[in-house]
Amino acid sequence: MKRKEDEKLIDKKGLRLDGRRLDEIRPIKIEVGFLEKANGSAYVEWGKNKILVAVYGPREVHPRHLTLTHRALFRCRYHMAPFSTEERKHPAPSRREVELSKVIRSALEPVVFTELYPRTGVDAFIEVLESDGGTRCAGITATSLALVDAGIPLKGLVAACAAGKIDGEVVLDLDGIEDQKGEADLPVAIAPRRNEVTLLQMDGIFSYDEFKKALGLAVEGCKRIHDMQKEALRRKYTIVKEENGMIDEEV
Repeated sequence: MKRKEDEKLIDKKGLRLDGRRLDEIRPIKIEVGFLEKANGSAYVEWGKNKILVAVYGPREVHPRHLTLTHRALFRCRYHMAPFSTEERKHPAPSRREVELSKVIRSALEPVVFTELYPRTGVDAFIEVLESDGGTRCAGITATSLALVDAGIPLKGLVAACAAGKIDGEVVLDLDGIEDQKGEADLPVAIAPRRNEVTLLQMDGIFSYDEFKKALGLAVEGCKRIHDMQKEALRRKYTIVKEENGMIDEEV
């Protein structure tokens, strides 16, 4: 059912349309190493979002004139599949996709040791299979894991989450309806290990106190996502061996 224009996004019990509390993140499922033929990959289901990321490299740069002599060229391509939205999307890259490709690259490049691979390229392809708000945060989170899966040295994982304002209340992790009908949106990405913010954008209007609350909420959300990232990597790379009745774990 589609939401009526006058329907509240938060009910009298303080719950949102999908039953979440104001500070609650949508259900998240993460899988690392989803694709066999990519150097690294990750798949994320975040609420109704379904995002697949493939990473290739380090490898020769094409076209060659883009080659950098002192570091690797890091590129990201964010793309929404034609079937990812309610109305069929044109397969050609839109201005928004070009913008989000740059946003995702900018959020991740500070943690990539590009200087270790001069004259090479690292390419990340983010494919949105189904979208429902917050795809840039999900894309950043998944791409960070795909880079690790490809063996690209990082200074730390990057996790992303957004806060926003709906019905005058600051909330965490806006879904599609909340993003469209809400009053403000604040996507944030952090590298918790380095205590560094790599992305901070804002759309809409917050008061000073609302901004501080939203930023704090988004950072806490990023830390929760970071824990999920580490757990996904443990599931992928922890090998349990049982020998002579003893269990040994290797990471």
